[in-house]
Amino acid sequence: MAYLSIVFMLLSASAISFPFLVSADNETIALGASLVPVATTSRDQHSVWSSPSGYFSFGFYPFRQGYAIGIWLVGAEENTTVWTANRNNAPILASSSPKLVLERSKLVLTTADGPEILVANSSVPVSSASMLDNGNFVLYDKNHKITWQSFDHPTDTILQGQYLTAGARLFSNKSTSDPGEGDFFLIMQTDGNLVLYAKKYMVRVQDAYWASDTRVEELIGYELYLNETGLLAVVQLNESPVILPLNKEYNSYDSPEKNVVTIYRATLDVDGSFRLYSHRRGETEGFKESNLWSSIINPCNVHGYCGLNSYCTIFDAASTCKCIPGTGYSYSENEKAIDCLRKYQWRGCKDGGEENTTSYTMEEMENIVWGSDPYDEGQMSSNHCKNQCLEDCNCGMAHYEKSSANCRKYQLPLVYVRRDFSQSTTAFFKVGKTVSSNNTVEKTPKPRNQGVTNRNMVQILVLVLGLTVFSFVALAIFGMYAFKIRDLRYKRLRDIGNLSMVGDQLTLRVFSYNDLKRATNGFKEVLGKGSFGTVYKGTLNRGRKLVAVKRLEKLVEEGETEFLSEMRAIGRANHKNIVRLLGYCAQGSKRLLVYEFMSYGSLANIIFNNESKRLDWKDRVRIAIEVARGILYLHEECRTPIIHCDIKPQNILMDDFWTAKISDFGLAKLLMPDQTRTMTRVRGTRGYLAPEWQKNFPISVKTDVYSYGIVLLEIICCRSNLEVNVEDTDEIVLASWVYKCFSSMELDKLVIGEEVDKKTLENMVKVGLWCIQDDPTLRPSMKSVVLMLEGITEISVPPCPTYSPNFM
Repeated sequence: MAYLSIVFMLLSASAISFPFLVSADNETIALGASLVPVATTSRDQHSVWSSPSGYFSFGFYPFRQGYAIGIWLVGAEENTTVWTANRNNAPILASSSPKLVLERSKLVLTTADGPEILVANSSVPVSSASMLDNGNFVLYDKNHKITWQSFDHPTDTILQGQYLTAGARLFSNKSTSDPGEGDFFLIMQTDGNLVLYAKKYMVRVQDAYWASDTRVEELIGYELYLNETGLLAVVQLNESPVILPLNKEYNSYDSPEKNVVTIYRATLDVDGSFRLYSHRRGETEGFKESNLWSSIINPCNVHGYCGLNSYCTIFDAASTCKCIPGTGYSYSENEKAIDCLRKYQWRGCKDGGEENTTSYTMEEMENIVWGSDPYDEGQMSSNHCKNQCLEDCNCGMAHYEKSSANCRKYQLPLVYVRRDFSQSTTAFFKVGKTVSSNNTVEKTPKPRNQGVTNRNMVQILVLVLGLTVFSFVALAIFGMYAFKIRDLRYKRLRDIGNLSMVGDQLTLRVFSYNDLKRATNGFKEVLGKGSFGTVYKGTLNRGRKLVAVKRLEKLVEEGETEFLSEMRAIGRANHKNIVRLLGYCAQGSKRLLVYEFMSYGSLANIIFNNESKRLDWKDRVRIAIEVARGILYLHEECRTPIIHCDIKPQNILMDDFWTAKISDFGLAKLLMPDQTRTMTRVRGTRGYLAPEWQKNFPISVKTDVYSYGIVLLEIICCRSNLEVNVEDTDEIVLASWVYKCFSSMELDKLVIGEEVDKKTLENMVKVGLWCIQDDPTLRPSMKSVVLMLEGITEISVPPCPTYSPNFM
C-alpha cells in the first residue's frame, strides 16, 4: 500500500515535476496558417510547426517516394515518429502540390489533383492550434479550450502524460518505414487488463499472446497511463485510486543530472512487442534511446510472428520462421513469405472414408507446440498415435505429449506454431510420398540406337504432319466454343447458387431483376409492407434457400436514398442479432434488396397478438437482451457507427431458432468514426421517437436508446405503447402507467397471471425508465444497458421521465 501511495503521488505531481512539458509559452498557430513539405522563404508558410522547446515537430515527413503527416521527436538517433494522420493512406506526392491548412473548424490537406483530406476535425469553431512540448498537437476554441487533440487518436505510441482509455487500441506499424496499420494491436480492456493480439486472426481468449494480468472485478474507469518519470501503469483515478504498474522494476527512471531532459514513450513495435523507451538529451547532444521494458522477450511467443503452417524457432540467437514438413512458402506481392501451403495433393476422405495410406508417410519433429484446437484426442502410445493419424483420412498431423501419453489429432492449417525445447512433445506430420527429402526419381534405361531407315522416316513425317493438322483443327474448335462454354458454366453456377454468399463471406451477390422476379414467382407472396416498399417471399438455389426480397416502391429519388442507406449499413453489418443482407438488384430504376428469411416474422406479431398465449417470460428477457446487443453492435462495434432511427417491434424479426434480429436499416443515419451527433430530418415511427426529434435538436445514438426503452416496456407488458381500449385511463400511455406502477411498488399489475422473476422484472422496468428520460444525457449507453440487463451492473432508481407522447 505504501508503494501504491508513492506511485499515485508521482502520477499526481508529474505535471509539475517536469517543467518543460507545461510551458505557458506555446507557440500559437493562427487560422489560415499552412504547411508545405519543403522549406520555404514565405512569411506565411512553414515546413513544420514545432513545440516551444523544439523537441517535437508536426508536419510532413518522408514516406516512400512522397510524404506523410505526423509528429516526430526531433534530434533522435533514429526516425522516431510518434503519431501519423490517416496512416493507411497512400504517400502524399510532392507533384500534387500538397498544402496543410488550418481552417475555421478543421485541419485539412489540399492537393492540386484531388479532394480535401481531413486531418483533424473540431465540433466547434477553431481559433488557433499548438504543437505542445509533450508531443500533443491540439486545436483551441476562442476560450483557449482544447476541442481536438492527437492524444485522443493514438496510432502505435503513447507519450508521457498520455492516457489510453478503456476500449482504445494501439496498432503496430506495417514496418519501420511504413506507418500503416500492421499485424498486431494492443487493447485496453474495460476489465483493467491490457492484452496483445495478432490482427489477422480471430480475437479469442486463447489468441492473446500477452496480458498484463491487471484484470479487476470493477469494469469501469481503467486506463493505461505513462507518466513523466517513466511509470507505465494501469490506473483508476477516482476517490480511491487503483494503480497497477506494468514495469514492476520501476524506481523512477528520471536522471538527477542537471540540464538532462528525458522523454518517455511506450510503443507497440512492428514485431508485436509492447516496449517502453526513454530518450535522454544533454546540453550539447541529441536524444539517446534506451529500451527500459518489454512485454515480450522471446519473439516466438508472439502469435502471428510466423504465418499459417510455419513454425518459429531460435537460430544463432535470432528468431526465424520455417515451414512444417510437407508444406512450402506462399508469397505476397512484395515477395514476403507469409503462409505455408501443402506441396502435395490432399486426397481427402473418399470411398466410405477409407484412405489409401500407402500414399502418405509420417514425419516426426520434437519439441513442437501450436495453438490450434484438436478435433479428437485420447491416451495411447507414441506409435499408436502416429498410426492412428496415418489411417485417419481427416488427420493432417498429431501431437503427442510424452508425460501424459495424450495424443491429439489436428487438421491444417496450424496457427501459432513454435519450437519450445522446454516441452517434451513429438509432432507427427502426414506428408504425401510425392514430396521426398532427397528428390530421387527412378530412371528408365535408354534404348539402343538402331539407326533410322527410309521407311521409318516416311512414317515419322506422316505422323508429324497428322499431329500438326490435328492440332490446328483442335485449336480452331477450342477458339470457337471457349467463350460459349465459359458462359454456359457461369449460368450453371448462377442457377445452382454457387455465386451466393458462402459461410461468413461478406461479399454481396448482385441479382438481375429477372432473377428476383423468378425467385419470388412474380412477386406473389407478400410477407409485409414498410414505409419504402413491400417484402416478398422467395427462394434461391433451386428452391433450397428461402429469402425475403424487399422491393422499393417510392419515388425514384426517395427510393434511391433508401437503397443506398440500406446498402451502406447492412452490407457491412455482420452480427447474430442483425438481419443479414445477401444481395441486391440495381437495374435501371428498379431497386431490390435480398435478406435472409426470418420464419417467425416480427416481434410485434408475437407480443401484440391477443389471441395467442403470452410469450414465456424467460424468452422475453432473452429477446430484450438480444435486441440490446444488436443495437450495441450498431452503435459501438461497427467500423462506422450507425443510428438506426426506427427501433420498434415491427423491425425486430425472429429466425428459426427464435433469435431476435434487427431489420430495416432504410432509415439508418450513419456517423463518421469521430462524430457523435448529427442533424437530420425527422424519421422513424411516432410513439418511438425521442423528444429531440420534435425539438429539432441534434440527434445521437441516444435516440435509439429512447426507442429501445419503449420497446423494452412493450416486451415486458406484451402490449403497445398506446392502448385506447383499456378499463383505466391511466393505462392508455404505457410509459406513464409503468412508472406509476413502479413508484407505487405494484409491478405485478404489469404481468398479471404470470410467473416471473420479480428481481429481473424490477431491473428491466428500471432500465426501460432510464432509457426514456427526456434529457439524452441521462439515458445510458447501449453498453450500459446490456450490462444492467445481464445483472453485471447495479441499477439506480430512475427519476420520473418527462414523458410527452408523440403519436400524433
